[in-house]
Amino acid sequence: MEYRALGRTGLSVSAISLGTEYLLDVPRGQAVEVICRAVDEGINYFDLFYAQPSFRDTMGEALHGLRDRVLLTAHLGAGERDGQYQRTRDIEECMGYFDDNLSRYRTDHVDVLFLHNCDESDDCNAIFAPEGLADIAEDYRRDGKARFIGFSSHNVDISRRAIETGRVDVLMFPINFTGHVTPGRRDLFATCVGREIGLVGMKPYAGGKLLQGGPKIKVNRWATGGSILEAERRAVTPVQCLAYALSQPGVAAVVPGCTDPSQLEDALAWLTATAAERDFSSVLAGLGQFETGECVYCNHCLPCPAGIDIGGIMRILDRARVQMTPALRKEYAALAENASDCTNCEACVPRCPFGANPAGAMEEAARLLSEP
Repeated sequence: MEYRALGRTGLSVSAISLGTEYLLDVPRGQAVEVICRAVDEGINYFDLFYAQPSFRDTMGEALHGLRDRVLLTAHLGAGERDGQYQRTRDIEECMGYFDDNLSRYRTDHVDVLFLHNCDESDDCNAIFAPEGLADIAEDYRRDGKARFIGFSSHNVDISRRAIETGRVDVLMFPINFTGHVTPGRRDLFATCVGREIGLVGMKPYAGGKLLQGGPKIKVNRWATGGSILEAERRAVTPVQCLAYALSQPGVAAVVPGCTDPSQLEDALAWLTATAAERDFSSVLAGLGQFETGECVYCNHCLPCPAGIDIGGIMRILDRARVQMTPALRKEYAALAENASDCTNCEACVPRCPFGANPAGAMEEAARLLSEP
């Protein structure tokens, strides 16, 4: 494993680290196997933000006896409602989730406590206002329950504002081909280097979108405004995605999501890949025309009042757009709530950090995926 300095924290993190988003709904044994295998392979940094009790119990079991070998994160502002992810800014609720985090992960502290998923100016103001989430994080750090404070965002300008407060040690930001031409992104990374802010790349596969087949890919400008870059879709490998992210200035670690051991092996292949296998220059060719936004299945649009797993349906829909199969219709029909349950309330639309239109996509999914 290759290890890199996480900014000014003094922590040494594995270049290939692990996001745990895609372990939310897998069988507990499978999730435990992925975590334990990751630790055995030298991965030492794990991003943990889900608040669902069953997920936290699974992670607590997986990490039992390994605490001295791993670095753990928590997120102030990530909650759950009726089993679905939700972003919350209620102080008492956030503190309750954090205390629950420590209990279920069987630890007395986390290594990085993130101020979770902030992309709007008003939200940023509230987080750093007196008695806001940043003050709560500082209290936890003073009490020894958090070693360092992080900030997670999809927005260049908001990320820069957070860094300039001087209160953030680590920035977690989407780093993949789809954000290559985002205005100001390279300057943001340079600022992280100059201020010794640890930089962690999330969504290296754009939610798996980069690994899919299909005629085109729409490349997102990460909520900076304007429209989206569209380019011809090329064959992209996990190694190329990770090589791209880890080549960006200041990046200490990248946190791909891995559902099973085979996907973990795909990520670890970066370590032994040849220069030719890591070469991503051909992927960047042709990035230059702006069009519209595209879902990356992150489910930041939740909670849905109708209980719909929007990201899950979007995964099925995108595959169906390429080639409809009976298996896709069967997978869709097995969902507890499907696109036909959408009430078109559009609560999801302003929550999407990538400029997609989840409500409109539900109409298309209901039309395309329902049994003929």
